Amino acid sequence: MGLLGGIPATMENLLFLYRTAKDAIGDFVWSVCAAGQYQMKMGTAALLMGGNVRVGIEDSLYLEKGQLAKSNAEQVENIVRIAKALDIEPATHDEGRKILGLQGLDKVNY
Repeated sequence: MGLLGGIPATMENLLFLYRTAKDAIGDFVWSVCAAGQYQMKMGTAALLMGGNVRVGIEDSLYLEKGQLAKSNAEQVENIVRIAKALDIEPATHDEGRKILGLQGLDKVNY
């Protein structure tokens, strides 16, 4: 969301995408990824809607308006703070791997 050529990052569009998917496939696990200034706004909206969030400096260089993020970790810490303020308990590393169907680095020959 929010990329040139992509769908605009608005609440109306997020609700449209969610409802369309829900009508087509029923219950599902989902997340939102939005670019630039929309990253934390759309991420917060997804949390409020029961979804998951993906953040990172590859999508937004800023932590907040006018403040460059120092790392992906800083952005993750910010969305975790927002989630906790909304009484949403973030997934642990292991829970996140399970949600995404990842094995973990110790289980692959990489």
